[in-house]
Amino acid sequence: MVQQSNTLVEGLYFGEGPRWRDGKLYFSDFNDHAVKSTTSEGSTAIVCTVPNQPSGLGWLPDGRMLIVSMIDRKLLRREADGRLVEHADLSGIATYHCNDMVVDAAGRAYVGNFGFDLEAVTRARAAGEEAEMSTATLARVDPDGSVHVAAPDMEFPNGSVVTPDGKTLIVAETMGRRLTAFTIAADGSLSGRRVWAETGAALPDGICLDAEGCIWIANPAAPECLRIREGGEVADRVETTQPAYACMLGGGDGKTLFILTAKASGEAAARERTGKVEVAQVDIPHAGLP
Repeated sequence: MVQQSNTLVEGLYFGEGPRWRDGKLYFSDFNDHAVKSTTSEGSTAIVCTVPNQPSGLGWLPDGRMLIVSMIDRKLLRREADGRLVEHADLSGIATYHCNDMVVDAAGRAYVGNFGFDLEAVTRARAAGEEAEMSTATLARVDPDGSVHVAAPDMEFPNGSVVTPDGKTLIVAETMGRRLTAFTIAADGSLSGRRVWAETGAALPDGICLDAEGCIWIANPAAPECLRIREGGEVADRVETTQPAYACMLGGGDGKTLFILTAKASGEAAARERTGKVEVAQVDIPHAGLP
């Protein structure tokens, strides 16, 4: 099935990390340095400001929000009174900006990072120069704030999901053009690394899981979100008005696909407010985490 999205919210810089919780969509707006929320009707508010650019979002079991702070490579915790405090320092593992994450039911956060200076590599290649992309290490932050290596040698680990049984983590390796699965042990450690799906020409950025076990991927290489079955078959497609960077199933019945789009990413995204929240109604509801 192919369908067209509709615009719900305009005037953002660059949205990332959408999460549906308590009747609202929460997301980060990089260049506004803000975590925001919006209702299904498009009423938007600022939740908090994050000076070093927020990205991935999640919640501890007690309801406190976790926020990835990209540039200083930290994981922040929003206390009940609204204060932001350092939950973990990821700089010992992250080799460039941190990005998306998923927080499991036990409060463990799996956090990705670029691994290299994406803007510098993009500029060099545009100038006809050779520039290498380095791999990155996925981090695991336990509820006590301790930081551990979850998985090395990943090609731009980005959006992640945990299956409803809590036993499998699936990570979008954006530059690897694949979704990679791991078995989650009782202590949160990962094993059994395997390719869940190759994504072909599509670059999997933000992702979410549905109740049939398919994964929606936002594809920044095209104006679209793709619903992919394990093995790589594309089951459904939603066309967007501009490149798609993240997606989340939510709404009252879990069947609204919220898609964060923008004209461009990186430095270009800071120049004008082209970011949007777009929506499409789908048949299969949300499942798993986030």
